[in-house]
Amino acid sequence: MNNCIEITDKYYMPVFNRYPLVLDYGQGCYVYDTNGRKYLDFLAGIAVNIVGHAHPKLVEAISQQAGKMIHCSNLYYTAVQTRLVERLANSSGMDRVFLANSGAEGNEGAIKLARKYAKKISPDKVEIITANHSFHGRTLATLMATAQPKYQQGFEPLPQGFSYVPYNDIKALADKISDRTCAVMLEAIQGEGGIHVPDGQYLAAVRELCDRYGALLIFDEIQCGMARTGKMFGYQLFNVKPDIITLAKGLGGGVPIGAFLATEQVAAAFSPGDHGSTFGGNPLACAAANAVFDVIEQENLLEHVQEVSSYFIAKLQSMQEKYPKLIQEVRGKGLMVGIELSVPGKDIVTGCLEQGLIINCTANTVLRLVPPLVVQRQQIDEMLNVLDSVLESR
Repeated sequence: MNNCIEITDKYYMPVFNRYPLVLDYGQGCYVYDTNGRKYLDFLAGIAVNIVGHAHPKLVEAISQQAGKMIHCSNLYYTAVQTRLVERLANSSGMDRVFLANSGAEGNEGAIKLARKYAKKISPDKVEIITANHSFHGRTLATLMATAQPKYQQGFEPLPQGFSYVPYNDIKALADKISDRTCAVMLEAIQGEGGIHVPDGQYLAAVRELCDRYGALLIFDEIQCGMARTGKMFGYQLFNVKPDIITLAKGLGGGVPIGAFLATEQVAAAFSPGDHGSTFGGNPLACAAANAVFDVIEQENLLEHVQEVSSYFIAKLQSMQEKYPKLIQEVRGKGLMVGIELSVPGKDIVTGCLEQGLIINCTANTVLRLVPPLVVQRQQIDEMLNVLDSVLESR
């Protein structure tokens, strides 16, 4: 194990703060290190492994497709891609789909499409408004869409045309939006910024402002999409339809794939050559994504997430009552849950890891809990027991 850590640290770019843990394999909601120690995974690769580790349907789909065709250029059609884009369109209410390889690529494509569409209205209609504490990716354009200066520092000069408002503050957006606004880009529920759920009417009010000023509404569903909230997409909790949606993370169950989806009217701004991808929508990734859809449907994961979420959040709220000086708030939807602490969460994450539980801290003080969607009550209880033990020792 130490040899693996030393070699990786020697050759890999110094961009990750890793835990001294070498993971070997996973099964369901558990992962195992190279020493055979078992860990309960309540991070799921940062909301990626939504059907758990080594789900037999996902493994079978990937294996079968690898034996047939792994890659095919988008100069040709494949049945596996056809099936996926139809399912994405039908489940989202969108008309057109572009398949990419990551969330950042999906957001880049959404930004390009919004700009191209708006330029047909006015050459000055270029501004994209995003929210403070958002996270949209690490490419140059998505860094600017990400309204967190800590991610932008040192990469100047950065693309222009982005401005920011507080999340969940409709007055701030009303004061900022104008005829120059090309699009408003928001996470339906903020993930990396600390699991922030909007007020019930906020997104509907954003939709109304976008319509008033002829701006597009883009929902970044990279973390809150694909059944994470108990709905297929987070925005469906609020009965608001966007013009563009972006997806990644859970879409492939662990196989890299991203997407952006749009209405027919908006998608018509693109012509052949305006956008593309060599690997986007390759047969292997599409087979994985189709298997994820199959599991969501066949195992009734939407209903399951709603059921276990009610139990999970209620238990966490009871824990808040037990530790009122440590836990300020429990918030979230479905299996996208944040625990706002009164202290930095790093040591609590480490303490949990030492007891065989993998969780994450984001925004310095928020414990982020995004387990596989197949998690059961027994595993939730196991997680709660470990967290209780760590909090009690503080």
